[in-house]
Amino acid sequence: MENEIKVSIIIRTFNEEKTIVKLLEGILRQQVTFKYEIIVVDSGSTDNTLTVVSKFNVKIVKICPENFSFGYSLNKGIENTSGEYIVVSSAHSYPISDFWLENLIKPFENESIALVYGKQRGNKTTKFSEHQVFAKWFPEKNIPMQKHAFCNNANAAIRKSLWDEYKYNESLTGLEDVEWAQNAIEKGYYLCYESDTVVVHVHAETFYELFNRYEREAVAFRTIYPDSSFTFFNFLKLWILNTLNDYLRAIYRLVLIRNIISIPVWRFLQFWGTFKGHNYKGRVSSELLQRFYYPRELRISLHSGKNSPRVFQDNGKK
Repeated sequence: MENEIKVSIIIRTFNEEKTIVKLLEGILRQQVTFKYEIIVVDSGSTDNTLTVVSKFNVKIVKICPENFSFGYSLNKGIENTSGEYIVVSSAHSYPISDFWLENLIKPFENESIALVYGKQRGNKTTKFSEHQVFAKWFPEKNIPMQKHAFCNNANAAIRKSLWDEYKYNESLTGLEDVEWAQNAIEKGYYLCYESDTVVVHVHAETFYELFNRYEREAVAFRTIYPDSSFTFFNFLKLWILNTLNDYLRAIYRLVLIRNIISIPVWRFLQFWGTFKGHNYKGRVSSELLQRFYYPRELRISLHSGKNSPRVFQDNGKK
């Protein structure tokens, strides 16, 4: 049917009023040959995020902040979708091309493709080392039939029919996209990396938040791949090698002086967080989840009862 929605775009938000408009405006500029819808899944924003997004033609799904995980928020959002394909986009990213969405969906013409993910780049505020990470993780060359599970839900799409069979893992502290992709690959599907599908992804993180991101992702990685290891020697080797490599690249680009401190600090927190998370012992408690996901102010609110559990309704509009 011509009026049927083909693509549903999921955007997860928590206090994203400073970034969400650029993403939504970028989506509305897309040149597409199909109908799409936008679903915003908000996990208790305390700023003007919901006021801002309500000015757009989006559906808003609210979830309790204390119930949040990346997998849970995605599953709740997808439950409210109508599309054949699900696009997941970070609320602090935005497309740089008007054909981003079309390019992200086109590879699904191959029935063996379960997931498509696109390129990510930083902006002027992105730390030098993270620019290097983006360049390594998201190269210039396409990978049309990828058989390993690396992907990233800041800029990705999946077949909803496969999600119907296998939902996102709600217990993971991150890498829910990798775990879902691994399952699809084991069922005989492929992933596709599309380098022409580009977003600018802005991590406006403190150093603590940077450490926290890599720690929780390492906890998730160890859960998905329990036989993996990351020793102190791995930490030390990778910190030194990546710092030296970044220094060489910074020298080549004549930007060493302005990055001489941030490079070793950023790389230290990246690999120290990875080491700590990979070697975390015991159950992932609700308190640890709150530390992983929420800023200190909201964690205090949750423990004091100011934000007690409640059921949120879907109050959005098509």
